[in-house]
Amino acid sequence: MNARNNRPTSPDDPHGAQPISITGPTPESAPATLILLHGRGDSADGILSLYENIGLDRIAALAPQAAGNTWYPQSFLAPLEANQPYLDSALQKIESIVSDLLSRNIRSERIAFLGFSQGACLTTEYLARHPRRYGAAMALTGGLIGPPGTARNYPGLLFNTPIFLGANDPDPHVPFERVRETETVLARMGAKVQLRRYPGLPHTINEDEINICRDILRDLISQHSKGEK
Repeated sequence: MNARNNRPTSPDDPHGAQPISITGPTPESAPATLILLHGRGDSADGILSLYENIGLDRIAALAPQAAGNTWYPQSFLAPLEANQPYLDSALQKIESIVSDLLSRNIRSERIAFLGFSQGACLTTEYLARHPRRYGAAMALTGGLIGPPGTARNYPGLLFNTPIFLGANDPDPHVPFERVRETETVLARMGAKVQLRRYPGLPHTINEDEINICRDILRDLISQHSKGEK
């Protein structure tokens, strides 16, 4: 495992110079690359333990680190401006990783996302704002960002990208209604969305979610044999 920086430090871009933890094969030699996004108070190395639990070491893994271990300071349901410049910086951090992969001839169909809590919120918001055909996305206990009533007129299509939404209900941070709204919006954008509700479970990742993520990534590996660009 190693780490690298993407961009210089800037007050308007607090996450830009934060490191990216890397494990597994190189994206060029892997059938797929997984971008993992940690939750509030966690770390890049912490979310990489989920990669180890899934146990598919043929996949390249990249996990960016949030400044201060937090992608944005307020609830994801707060007004968008209340979470700036951190929110825009976080989304730009993801975009810089994706753009780097694309520049290395890694097709978007070989790029997958897995996020928990804040990381799940960023995953869904990034997909909606930067739609294309991705390999897969897994958002565990999170949803689209912004207060109730936020306009969701995202342009573009997701072209049958497989998306899994796992949601505890009730959850102290993520209302199930927002996860339902996220399902509706992403499906309207052409994604193939699977939503699973887990009644009464705490704000954590459960074994069923890990198994579903593993199956989704196995399917992605099978679609892209070794050496295929």
